[in-house]
Amino acid sequence: MADSVADAAPRNPWKHATVVGIRPETPRAKTLRLRFDQPVEHMAGQYFVVRLTAPDGYTAQRSYSCASAPDGSDELELTIELLEGGEVSTYLHDVVEPGDELEVRGPIGGWFVWNGEHPALMIGGGSGVVPLMAMLRHARNLGRSDLVRLLVSVRSPADLYYSDELPGPETTVVYTRENPPGVQRAPGRLGAGDLPDPLDEDTTIYVCGSPDFADTATDLLIASGVAAERIRVERFGPTGT
Repeated sequence: MADSVADAAPRNPWKHATVVGIRPETPRAKTLRLRFDQPVEHMAGQYFVVRLTAPDGYTAQRSYSCASAPDGSDELELTIELLEGGEVSTYLHDVVEPGDELEVRGPIGGWFVWNGEHPALMIGGGSGVVPLMAMLRHARNLGRSDLVRLLVSVRSPADLYYSDELPGPETTVVYTRENPPGVQRAPGRLGAGDLPDPLDEDTTIYVCGSPDFADTATDLLIASGVAAERIRVERFGPTGT
């Protein structure tokens, strides 16, 4: 992530949050809705750390992006992808139930954030859409959908997070392996032709996904004439297990 977990302490103490809802997004992703004792102030694009503690004192912690718009609520949503061998993601998928308490720290990150005031293009691959969804929700809540464009790349319709909510005039979905009915674009990887044209010079671009996806998207943007300083990249890797 943009900031290390160590950088978050001591300003972000651990808090207890109650799981008040669990919603499947895809066969390998679930959204946990957490409730805190007091309102949580965060920005669209930030993340939180979840810590698990075993009876013998062993701890494991992982970072998860927040999908919720910053609305001053005492609840927020973290979307968790189940990864092979991921001790934290496996526990959150297979064991946690509504009513359970989790230790959470955050919000963390001040660079990969959108304040809702300036034009933004968001490009996400797979689970990389999570912090971008927070930005899209924020824009819609503000009534400023005109400020954002969201481009999402997924393998198939079954792999699309937030499939009931994400579609809209601000969003485009690129399917790399299997299209839903009615989509004219042939399945394939993200290409230069998928990028919005033109890109205003005052638009900030947010790219989020696996390292390979992030590098590919960044290369496409630069090849299209976008200055590197306008691109903010968040790479998801093994530490997100």
